[in-house]
Amino acid sequence: MPTSAPQSSPRPKLPNGVRVYAMSDIHGCAHLLEQMFAVIDADMSNSRPYRAIEVFLGDYIDRGPDSRHTLDLLIRRSRHRNTVFLKGNHEAYFTSVLDDPSRLGEWLKVGGLQTMISYGLPASPDPVKEEQSELVRELRSSMPPQHIEFLRQLRPTFTCGDFFFVHAGVRPGIPLSEQREQDLLWIRDEFLQSKKRFGKYVVHGHTPVRQAELLENRANIDTGAYATGNLTLLSIQGNSMLAI
Repeated sequence: MPTSAPQSSPRPKLPNGVRVYAMSDIHGCAHLLEQMFAVIDADMSNSRPYRAIEVFLGDYIDRGPDSRHTLDLLIRRSRHRNTVFLKGNHEAYFTSVLDDPSRLGEWLKVGGLQTMISYGLPASPDPVKEEQSELVRELRSSMPPQHIEFLRQLRPTFTCGDFFFVHAGVRPGIPLSEQREQDLLWIRDEFLQSKKRFGKYVVHGHTPVRQAELLENRANIDTGAYATGNLTLLSIQGNSMLAI
């Protein structure tokens, strides 16, 4: 069931002619991503916005069944669409493992095991220390170079009009320009419980909810795709928001 934004004043607004399509926390659910691409394509064909921007809020990998194909789809999409890719905490975890194989065991327990399997590398969820460096070496060699480059080049935030897009949220009371990446990727309670305005309307994921929450100061569009089969698409134009 589509969810519309709450009626409030003043309402956040995008620049004239711009439409944003936003998704978060795909988590290896390539089949759901393909479905949402079809929804976007049909909508654009019917409405023909002057400028469309597709914004992805991170957590492309881990937990779900096909991280590899998910990255293939996103990279392919970026070649012929106006796309913005933000970093999630799972991408940060992954790149930290490439740089420090001793963190492999931690990553495998939070969904990295499914990512390893998607690249053809079944692994124990708790490899001994002697195995860790070899497994990371094998993972690196099994991944297309463009996948690693994609994951290393993700940006932390994106701003358009009155909207601020981020993976997890922001720390209340801190200007958006001064937020720490740790908070942008990981914050939960302090942000979620805040009723304050943050300077811009924050669109985020990271904390799964049963259905998209379009609140007065923020929108949470993480609907737990890998567990629920529900990947939410948020469409924004002008001061109108619709979650599908």
